[in-house]
Amino acid sequence: MTDTATLTTATPASVLAEARARTGLSDFGDSAILDGLTRLLASYADEAGFTPRGYQGAVETVTAAMANRMRVEDWLTRRPELLTRPVEKPLFLFGLPRTGTTLAINLLAADPGARAFLRWEAFDSVPPPRPEELHAGPRYEAAQARIDMSLKYAPHISAIHHEDGDSPTECQFAMAPSFCAQVYESMADIPSYRHWFLHEADYMPAFTYHKRLLQVLQAEAPGRWTLKNPWHPLFLNALIATYPDARLVMTHRDPADVVGSACSLIKAIRMMTSEKVDCARIGATMVELFTLMIARTDAFHAERGIDAIHHIQYSDMMADPLGTIRGIYTRFDEPLTPQADAAMQAYLAANQQGKHGGHAYRLEDYGLTRAGIHAHFADYIARYRIPVRRGP
Repeated sequence: MTDTATLTTATPASVLAEARARTGLSDFGDSAILDGLTRLLASYADEAGFTPRGYQGAVETVTAAMANRMRVEDWLTRRPELLTRPVEKPLFLFGLPRTGTTLAINLLAADPGARAFLRWEAFDSVPPPRPEELHAGPRYEAAQARIDMSLKYAPHISAIHHEDGDSPTECQFAMAPSFCAQVYESMADIPSYRHWFLHEADYMPAFTYHKRLLQVLQAEAPGRWTLKNPWHPLFLNALIATYPDARLVMTHRDPADVVGSACSLIKAIRMMTSEKVDCARIGATMVELFTLMIARTDAFHAERGIDAIHHIQYSDMMADPLGTIRGIYTRFDEPLTPQADAAMQAYLAANQQGKHGGHAYRLEDYGLTRAGIHAHFADYIARYRIPVRRGP
């Protein structure tokens, strides 16, 4: 249980009151999101094992998400015509985490015709940016300052996963203001919220807001939405219900490397805010989570056919990143302009692997073995023909 003896335990009412005080607004849209908020705050108070500072940071994250949501809903109240503008043929990139989605989304986003969901605008969304504000201006600068501070005091996080203030970020941050997103579970071991999120939650309210947010953000800076969220295999049906013409791309990697790398990232994040971190539990819950993601992907294919998703291999992405990206354009009959090709080559030249440091991890630290992971995911490896490295 979190030590909140000297802290005021947050409630949905206190979060709403603080968000209203910050914004001068009261409307947050769909009241269905209060279910997730209530469960999340209860898990944070009772299960997370946060340090007092970690608890304050977690509550601040939730409060800021609610305040940003209020500003977005207010913007739409005053500009309802934005909701009539379609989000056409968005591309969603996903896969188990640590499978090359970051490299892929950065290459795709280098295309001048693409419209990525940028880190700064995920947290400070209105007014919607003009094209010249996507990579400049006070909101970007504030986000970059926070990144620079993280690089100074927690460089190991960027060695595992780095984003700049204007990098394409995970569109689960468009779900986070609905309090139905994996990001919350990654921050702390919160079993009650995790069970609800994976097995009971209705994902549609989160995706409804996801689309509303994109409709705001594209108001002045349109483009072909190109989005990334490793966790989308959990809710593909809700995604397609919201975006019927979505283009889906899934990445695959040796699951032993996926599990080890993901466990290492989760451990690093939780050690910053929690009193203790149970590495064996991280290992067990990551395996459970990835098993569920694969099962839901397989069920989606069974319902909609194998061509419903374009699949790519991490090994191909590492060996021939531009060729792999060109394959995505070919798959969806999308022209790859010389300008886009040149921009992707320039990105690769400026962002070599390991730019922010190396990343080492051991499965054994999480109660797992390479052989055991391969045995557990044998059907997945065979079905998607994933190259794997055997041995210790």
